[in-house]
Amino acid sequence: MITVKASQKLFTYAEVANLTGICIDHLRSVAKRFRLGFIARSFEKAGTEAEQWLFTPWDLNVLAILFPRCDH
Repeated sequence: MITVKASQKLFTYAEVANLTGICIDHLRSVAKRFRLGFIARSFEKAGTEAEQWLFTPWDLNVLAILFPRCDH
């Protein structure tokens, strides 16, 4: 069972990996394969663009239920 704050609406890769126990590599492949999460783009200094994957509580719930923790 995962417990999160009710006020938290979005989760980063690191937070999802920590809460679910799925490593970052597996999390990326699962998120892309099943189209979980979304990409948030922000513009940094000098016009460079930064990407970050964000997950909703629904995405977090699906990952926690369907995918086991990584053992490595």
